[in-house]
Amino acid sequence: MNLNRTLVILFITLLSLFLLACGDESETSTSKESEADNDELKVALSAQPNTFDPLMNTAVVAGYVGGNVFETLMTLDSSGKPVPSLAESVESSEDGKTHTFKLRENVTFHNGEEMTAEDVVASMNRWAEMNKKAADLFGEIKFEEVDEYQVEMQLDNYALDIWDLIAGRSQYAAIMPKEIVESADSVGVTEYIGTGPYEFVEHKTDQYVHLTKYDDYAMIDEPADGRAGKKEAFIEDLYFYFVTDPSTRTAGLQTGEYDIIDNVPFESYERLEDDPNITTHVSLTGDLMMWFNKKNGLLSDVTNRKAINAVMDNEEIMMAAFSVEDLYRLDPGYMNADLENWASEAGAEAYNQADPEKAKQLLEESGYAGEPLTIITSKDYQYYYDAAVVLQEQLKQIDVEVELENYDWATYLEKLEVDDIWDIAISGASYQTTPSQLLVLQSNWAGWTNHPRITELLDAVRVAEDQEEAKAYWEELQEFLWVDYVPGTPVGGFSDIFATSDRIAEFNVYPSPVGPTWWNVQLAD
Repeated sequence: MNLNRTLVILFITLLSLFLLACGDESETSTSKESEADNDELKVALSAQPNTFDPLMNTAVVAGYVGGNVFETLMTLDSSGKPVPSLAESVESSEDGKTHTFKLRENVTFHNGEEMTAEDVVASMNRWAEMNKKAADLFGEIKFEEVDEYQVEMQLDNYALDIWDLIAGRSQYAAIMPKEIVESADSVGVTEYIGTGPYEFVEHKTDQYVHLTKYDDYAMIDEPADGRAGKKEAFIEDLYFYFVTDPSTRTAGLQTGEYDIIDNVPFESYERLEDDPNITTHVSLTGDLMMWFNKKNGLLSDVTNRKAINAVMDNEEIMMAAFSVEDLYRLDPGYMNADLENWASEAGAEAYNQADPEKAKQLLEESGYAGEPLTIITSKDYQYYYDAAVVLQEQLKQIDVEVELENYDWATYLEKLEVDDIWDIAISGASYQTTPSQLLVLQSNWAGWTNHPRITELLDAVRVAEDQEEAKAYWEELQEFLWVDYVPGTPVGGFSDIFATSDRIAEFNVYPSPVGPTWWNVQLAD
């Protein structure tokens, strides 16, 4: 063998070994990347909250993130019923003013310290002080330590809806270590430490929040049921990215950049439905509302309000606003029909009448003289504006002149608070867990509802001895709202839309106000 041939063979051998090594390294690298991907869930959210302290921010997306980190004494099951969570049980006095929570033992915070009564007392007293609905509905609420694993709650007055408020998701009663609570300033807590299945790692402003699995999580050994029961962290790391542009979120889902996206635009729904690699998840979130100004103007006359309600063809309005029947539901209930405790069709005869002749007769009775009626809404939410246009056309059938005014969302919210510049305002109302939290019944909310019969029946609902009695009073109140008072018209329920890529094998979205859960998410094999 000559020297040149030997050198060539040697070169080829060395090159082969080098390429083989590179191939092994590439394969190992790819394997590591694949393994890392299988341990990550990437979620694109439509907004970025300024804080994840639940008492300082009521934004829904703040709850999406914080609900993995923080837990509460009570929570909501899949039907919206309050059930124990960090509390093992609750005992109540005969007068309903004293309630004793027995805490679950061996539950640890993400700092490794066990949760005890002193942590719960500090957290709940801060909640009672800062939660706006708690102060408005219950006055003073006081929590005291009984022993290491028992906490007592004292109320000035008994009310059945205290449990819904404690279990609710708006300004929710997160349990944190006592020292974290006591170090909170006017901006909120300085560290996010809870007892949930995931712990907080970092927040990169305008980019993402990173959570990681809490290995010592004290899981309840009961079937998952809404926000209650078993919470399993199947995925090591959760990344919530803040992607405000809906087209960017949608494109990112389709390219695999994100695994789950929220707030899918209604106009994108059918396109994503047709994509074999994507699954859509629809959850009714609230009602499209026609808020009637009962303080000033044409609709301060209840007969005129009845006329507007009588002419409305709700199905025509909802189809124009949401285009696809899957995305809305016609229902006469002021409360979500999926909430067993409160679902009711009382007063249904006054819902979706689509009766122009009856409306004209009512206007004649009221002495209506052709004055223009002003509707305000915001094109920032196209479906609100589309609903307004259809209502405007329906009112033309009964010879009512309509001035339709469109504002950006921030200006619209400002106009809502002015009681002499609009007659009907069109926007949404989130579903609530109790009638006492319905905005349409609030005297200080748009429309300025104020009637002694409403106050009387709402009080009866709240102090009822049990849920059966409370529901009976609520049905009487809903009948009054539809038939006699007409504070505003809930046109129909509309949906939040989530979408998942084919990486996701299981993702649960429950009817509002329960919503989605990010624990128990599982990836496809």
